[in-house]
Amino acid sequence: MSATINPLANPKGGKKLCELCQKPAYLQCSKCRVAFYCDVAHQQADWNSIHKRVCELLIPIRASTPFHSLQADRDHHRVQAQKRLEQLLELSHAEAKGRVLEGKYVEALPAGQLSLRCAMDLYGPDAVELVPAYLLLAEANVGSGSLTKAEGYLSQAEWTVMKTPGCSRTILHQLHRNLGRLYTALGNYESALLHFANDVYYASEEFGLNTVETAGGYYLMAEVFSKQEKLDIANSLYSQVASTWHAHLSKLVECYNQTGNQGEQHFDEAHLAEVDHMLGVMLEAQQQGANTHPALSYSLGQCSLLCHSLAMLWFLCSNHDKVLDFGRKAMEFSLQCEHNSLAESIQSLIQQAEKHFNTQQNHIIHH
Repeated sequence: MSATINPLANPKGGKKLCELCQKPAYLQCSKCRVAFYCDVAHQQADWNSIHKRVCELLIPIRASTPFHSLQADRDHHRVQAQKRLEQLLELSHAEAKGRVLEGKYVEALPAGQLSLRCAMDLYGPDAVELVPAYLLLAEANVGSGSLTKAEGYLSQAEWTVMKTPGCSRTILHQLHRNLGRLYTALGNYESALLHFANDVYYASEEFGLNTVETAGGYYLMAEVFSKQEKLDIANSLYSQVASTWHAHLSKLVECYNQTGNQGEQHFDEAHLAEVDHMLGVMLEAQQQGANTHPALSYSLGQCSLLCHSLAMLWFLCSNHDKVLDFGRKAMEFSLQCEHNSLAESIQSLIQQAEKHFNTQQNHIIHH
């Protein structure tokens, strides 16, 4: 997979640098021969993260530009090169984002770095289009505990946003969300809450107040209040997030039942893991409240709502074992409440899951 670089093969002044650390490179990928590394460890890390998916794509982008005598041929080559670079940017960003959502922060870094280099090549070193890559790399570094590097990327993002009049509210909400994450990791909870409040403001302006995009900011605020042991505020915010997700998932299930579109994918693997974790954290918090105050109907109602949400989430992902597990838990909590308004919809979901489950079992038996 690797080959030693022959220094005599480099053009004058063309010293090769490592893909990951930008230090002098001594190895190159033996397949594409356009990716370089300082050691085997960095080559392996890059291969596992992104290079195995883009190895061949890099060849026409990084190889020497062929000479074209006609201007039309030169223009055509330039357009094709830009399209390939855009494809590489999209692919590397999606790969890095997926790893971050799965909690694989270290594995996300090489893909994130490639995404940033592609954005620089496409738009220049100071363009606002670089901000998504800066934010992704900051999030990955916060997750992996490299807070100094995360600060550096966020400083770049802030500076770029400040120089760009009329920057989109989507970029602003993502910037403040990542700044909030950084300050949470640093233990500066007041600054974290300020940035999460700005995150919620810009997200609500862009997507609406009662949307899952805005709910993400409320969830992160709740986690900070929980760390401060302000559990009443945390639980209040968790309830708001839970209601938003329950409404969102209910609409998706309703649409599924109306259209019968079983092939549509509502959540990819990484997004599913993120939503499952978030709903699980809120359910655990509400269960602790219900266990502490067994007669507290509100906590039981929230437990029922969250279990129902998890059942709907797994229903949309065709995992009927988990639908039945969370659906039955939701029904148990619902029956303990004074007002069990969810009982009918929970029972309907359980029946649908049982029907799917029995169909699958019969299919297995006959084959």
